[in-house]
Amino acid sequence: QVQLVESGGGLVQAGGSLRLSCVASGSFFTINTMAWYRQAPGKQRELVSSITSGGNTRYADSVKGRFTISRDKIKYALYLQMNDLKAEDTAEYYCNAAVRHSAISVGERDYWGQGTQVTVSS
Repeated sequence: QVQLVESGGGLVQAGGSLRLSCVASGSFFTINTMAWYRQAPGKQRELVSSITSGGNTRYADSVKGRFTISRDKIKYALYLQMNDLKAEDTAEYYCNAAVRHSAISVGERDYWGQGTQVTVSS
């Protein structure tokens, strides 16, 4: 089993910044792609940004140029630096990890954190 614990959410004014963190713990072989998703009230969960084990990144168009994803493979940590926050960034943010439990099998299992709330006041 793998546990993902997020932190760093909070209330910030528009134009401000926040840094989200996610730390993985438990028993596993390795972690492949990690990602941040968000879900606003009444909306579907959406991908914000992802980063592969090799460091390749993807961003939703709505956050490009404002958010930066990074990871620390030694600490099994994932980060999201969010700058120039807007009211539409208000959502619950979730950490996601694609985890391999075996050195023999390439199969992955998805894990989710409990979420951290980001509220941007305009």
